[in-house]
Amino acid sequence: MKTLFLLLAISPLVRIPIAAQQPSSPPPSDDPFVWLEDVEGSRSMEWVNAKNAVTIAALTRSPLYQTFYDRIKQILDSKDKIAYPQIIGNSLYNFWQDAEHERGIWRRTSWASYATANPAWETVIDVDSLSKAEGVTWSWSGADCFEPEYKRCIVSLSRGGSDATETREFDLTTKRFVSDGFKIPEAKTNTAWVDDSTLFVGTDFGPGSMTTSGYPRIVKLWKRGHPLASATTVFEAPADHVGAFGFSVDAGDRRYLRISDAINFYESGQYLYDKGRVTKIDVLKDADLYVLRDQMIVYVRDPWTVGGKTWPTGSLVATSIDDFMAGKRDLQLVMQPGPRETINGVSTTHDYLVLNVLNNVRGELRRYRHQGGGWTFEKVPAPDLGTVGVVDRSPRSNRYFFSFTNFIQPTTLYVTAENGVVSEMKRLPAMFDASALVVEQEEATSQDGTKIPFFIVHRGTMKRDGSNPTLLTAYGGFEIANTPSYNSAVGAAWLERGGVFVLANIRGGGEFGPQWHRAGLKEHRQRIYDDFTAVAQQLIKDSVTSPQHLGIRGGSNGGLLMGVALTEHPELYNAVVIQNPLLDMKRYSHLLAGASWMAEYGDPDKPEEWAYISRYSPYQNLRPGTKYPTVLFATTTRDDRVHPAHARKMAAKMESMGIPFYYFENTEGGHGAGVTNAQRAKEFALTYVYLWQQLR
Repeated sequence: MKTLFLLLAISPLVRIPIAAQQPSSPPPSDDPFVWLEDVEGSRSMEWVNAKNAVTIAALTRSPLYQTFYDRIKQILDSKDKIAYPQIIGNSLYNFWQDAEHERGIWRRTSWASYATANPAWETVIDVDSLSKAEGVTWSWSGADCFEPEYKRCIVSLSRGGSDATETREFDLTTKRFVSDGFKIPEAKTNTAWVDDSTLFVGTDFGPGSMTTSGYPRIVKLWKRGHPLASATTVFEAPADHVGAFGFSVDAGDRRYLRISDAINFYESGQYLYDKGRVTKIDVLKDADLYVLRDQMIVYVRDPWTVGGKTWPTGSLVATSIDDFMAGKRDLQLVMQPGPRETINGVSTTHDYLVLNVLNNVRGELRRYRHQGGGWTFEKVPAPDLGTVGVVDRSPRSNRYFFSFTNFIQPTTLYVTAENGVVSEMKRLPAMFDASALVVEQEEATSQDGTKIPFFIVHRGTMKRDGSNPTLLTAYGGFEIANTPSYNSAVGAAWLERGGVFVLANIRGGGEFGPQWHRAGLKEHRQRIYDDFTAVAQQLIKDSVTSPQHLGIRGGSNGGLLMGVALTEHPELYNAVVIQNPLLDMKRYSHLLAGASWMAEYGDPDKPEEWAYISRYSPYQNLRPGTKYPTVLFATTTRDDRVHPAHARKMAAKMESMGIPFYYFENTEGGHGAGVTNAQRAKEFALTYVYLWQQLR
C-alpha cells in the first residue's frame, strides 16, 4: 500500500502534492553550496546549465545515444501501448501521450468500443492545445468527477510537472471549463466533492494556513457562486502536523465525508463529517481505513486491542460503520496474512473487497464478500510469478480491471465481469526481445542474519565469471513494495544487449508487511543499507558480476540509498545513478516537503536523532582523497517534492574535491524524468549510455 493518508475507499498512501516553498529555517553558514538551494536563481541556473552542457556533450558523443533515444522514444510514443482505463459513469477515460500529443490528451470511449482492437476515442481535454492557447507548459495532474451524475469534474493542471496545481471546474458534457465555476490558483491544493455545489477545500488561504511541511492545515467548505475567501472552516490541524485533508467517499449506496489530520507520515486522526458535525473515528492512528457499502475496513499496523480481542499486525478486520460510531466494537476478521504474505493493496467494488496479496513478493488477487454475517473469499484467476494489481474499479458495479506483469512477459490487462468471470482485455506487444531471458529469485544474508530476497533477470547462457554488466536497484522505504514489472526501457537498452538486471527487496519496503518496513525506521536505517550491500556482495560472491561491472540506480528515497551506497562502499560499484535524491539529511527537513518525512528518517534538528542520521547522510560523509566511481546525478528544476539542491550540492561538493561526475537537470518533470516523452527518452538515453560506458 503506497499512496495518500488513510482514505476511506481508496488506497491510503497517495502522497499529497507539494509546491515550492522557502526553507523553514535560515541556511547554515558553514555550507559553501547553500546558494544552490535557490531553485531558479540566476547563479544556480548558470551552474545547472554549465553542468548540463558538459554532461550532454560527453554522453551524446556515444553512437549508442541516438540508438537508445530513438528506440525509447518509439516505445514511449507507441500506439500499441495499453490505454489504461478510468471508469467514470458509463464511459471509460484515459490519459494518453504520443508523438502527436506530447503533453497528452484526456479522452473517453464506451465499454463496447474499448473492447475492440481500435477503440473510437473522443478527446475531452487536449493539454497541448491548452498549453499553446494559454502560453503555459501545462502537465496533466488528474480529474475528480462528482458521482453519480459525472457531469462536473475538478481538473488539476501543473506547470512543468510540479506537484503544485491550478484547479478548475470542468463540464464533461460541454467539454469546457466552467466559466463561473470553482477555480483555485496554483497552490498545494486538496479538494473533494461534498455535493454538486459544495467542495471541501484545503489550499494556501494566506498566512498561517499551511503547516511546516508545506501542506494545507485548514479544511473549509466552499459553496458554488461564492468567493473562496467566504469558505467556512470545518477543521484545523496544528501547524506542526503534516496537514489536514478532506475526502469524499462514494460507497455505492452512500457517500461518506472524511477528514484526516495527518499528524506525521504514518499517523493520522480520522474523522467523519456529517451536517456540520465532525466526529472522531476511534481507531489507532496508524491504521488504514476503507469502506465497502456499510462496512468499515481497518488495516492493522500496530496490534489493536478492541472489544476484548487483540488483532495482530497486518490483519484486515471489519465492522458496521454505524455500529462502530455508536460505540459497538464487534469486529470480524477479513484476512490474516501468513508469515511470508502481506496485503499490498485494497480496492472496493459494489459488493467486494479486492485484495492485492504478496506471497514471497509474488502477487495474487483475492476477492472477499460480506454476506450471511461473515466474510467469504475466492482467489481471482490470474497468472503466477509476477505482479497483479487493480487498475480501476467502480463502487457502483462489480466490474473492475486488473493487470499482470513481470520482468519478461508483456503487461496484460484483464476485466472481471459482474458475475466474476475474468477475461483478457488488452495485451502489450513485446517491446524488447526477451526470448533468451530467464528470471530467478535468490537470497542474500544481511549483516544481522536477515534473509533478503532479490530477483535477477539475465540470459540463460550467462556465464558466472564476474564479467557481466549488472544493474542493481532497490527502494527500501515508506512501506513501498518493489515488485516485478515489464520495463520496456530497461528491456530495450539493457537486458536485450546482454545486461543483467537485479531488483532487491530490502527492508524499509512493504514486501513483508509493516514489520519489514519498521525494521528500517529512524535509528534502524542502517539495516536497509546493509541489506543492499549484502545483495551487491552476493552478486559478486556468486560471480554474476564484479565491482568493475556492477552499477546501481535509484530515485527519490532510492536516490538516498544510492548516495549511502556510494559513500559507504565505493569499492563495490563502478556506476551509480542517483535520481531526484535526498542527500543532505542535515537540511532535508527544511527543504520543501522534507518535514513530512521525519517519521521515516528522524529529525536532524534533535541532537540525539542527528547522531544516527549523521552516520549515513551522504552529503556529510563525502570524503576527500577517497576513490569514488564516476556518478550520474539526474533531477529536475520543477521537482517541488524533493528539492533539486540535494543533487546540486552533492555534485558541487564532489567538484570541489576533484571527484568526477555527470550531472543532468531537466527544467521540467516534477519528481520524475520529464513531462513529455521526448524529455523522458533523453534522460533514459543519457542514463544507459553512461551505464554501458562504465560497466561494459
